[in-house]
Amino acid sequence: MAQRIVTVNEVLGGHVVLDVECLDRVYLNAYVPILQSSGQVVAFMTQHLGMPIPSPALMEKISTRFRRAVESFAEANSIPWVRFKKDARKADVMAPYLRRAAAAGRSQVAAIGVAQEFQRVWAAYQRDTATAAPQYTFAKADRRVTCYYFYLWDEDFGPYADRPDMPRVVSDNSAEQPFRR
Repeated sequence: MAQRIVTVNEVLGGHVVLDVECLDRVYLNAYVPILQSSGQVVAFMTQHLGMPIPSPALMEKISTRFRRAVESFAEANSIPWVRFKKDARKADVMAPYLRRAAAAGRSQVAAIGVAQEFQRVWAAYQRDTATAAPQYTFAKADRRVTCYYFYLWDEDFGPYADRPDMPRVVSDNSAEQPFRR
């Protein structure tokens, strides 16, 4: 009996959606199926991460590690770091960096832009309990978070931008701190 080869499309079917919103940008949004309800957030923290208490501090550690990895990548590769001002037109701000990358004649990350933007995130609220152990409840909320835009120059395609997003959980009493450089 001949075995049938499974294609990538069949493996990813029903799990990944490609939504083209703008032809000059690529948004990398991580969709984590088990982070779509508050109970699933708790299961992710306790079962997947193996922690006894589903605390927003766990997600803060993941977010901090991501921010440090982006900074380390920029430093290791001498990539310019640009903090967008409020209401700045990102394409105009990044145009000189993309021109410089094009003149170099090779594919590269031209610059990394950093912006504070509102995103829908999981917010954690501590519940009062009679026990000594802290308990949290999670609900969706709009919060200002740090977003990174990777502006790339490809020798075949030209300029484009990528914004990888991370699932976030923030505490109700502390907004995510902006990434400093």
